[in-house]
Amino acid sequence: MSIPITLDFSLRQGAFMLEIHEHIDARVVALFGPSGAGKTTVLESIAGLRTPEQGMIRIGTRTLFDSSAGVDLPARARRVGYVPQDLALFPHMNVRRNMLYGAGTGGGPPLDQVIGMLELGPMLDRDVTVLSGGERQRVALARALMASPALLLLDEPLAGLDRGLRERILPYLERIRDELAIPMLYVSHAEAEVRAVADWVVVLDAGRVARSGSTG
Repeated sequence: MSIPITLDFSLRQGAFMLEIHEHIDARVVALFGPSGAGKTTVLESIAGLRTPEQGMIRIGTRTLFDSSAGVDLPARARRVGYVPQDLALFPHMNVRRNMLYGAGTGGGPPLDQVIGMLELGPMLDRDVTVLSGGERQRVALARALMASPALLLLDEPLAGLDRGLRERILPYLERIRDELAIPMLYVSHAEAEVRAVADWVVVLDAGRVARSGSTG
């Protein structure tokens, strides 16, 4: 399922200035570009972790931020599932409790479907501290999905994994896209990942959009 996404805002961080003015209708949008280009800043702005100086952020028919109208929804009200680079799992909780932390009250995928899709059944009672990198990534994806998101934000979900693990995790992302039909914004440095998962790519360079278009 595609969704119209408006990312039309500017944000300054010290000497760095992000300017993005995109109106996209896609299932999965990839943000691509070198380190420091502003990709993570875009995700954090959508998630409500950073506040643009001006502009608008709209997902579907929901306005998350609009400086001219005085709209700035708090992060908890934005209905986005955010998987940051560091995953932010709780080390004192097992897999099941991490998954259910912040779970939505309805409208999201059933717990059994998420467990089956990400093949987490055998590890539900394990501590996250003993999991492999690929297993931790799957738990972080599950926790984001259980929050009943209208949009999933993934910040380099395969970074730090070796080639074998990346090839094992990528099909899980494709299943989320195809079976759950949850729109995604996906940050990546890898062209192969972008081609496999996304149908639209926005190339950022030094806080500006260098190119935007279909991956087909």
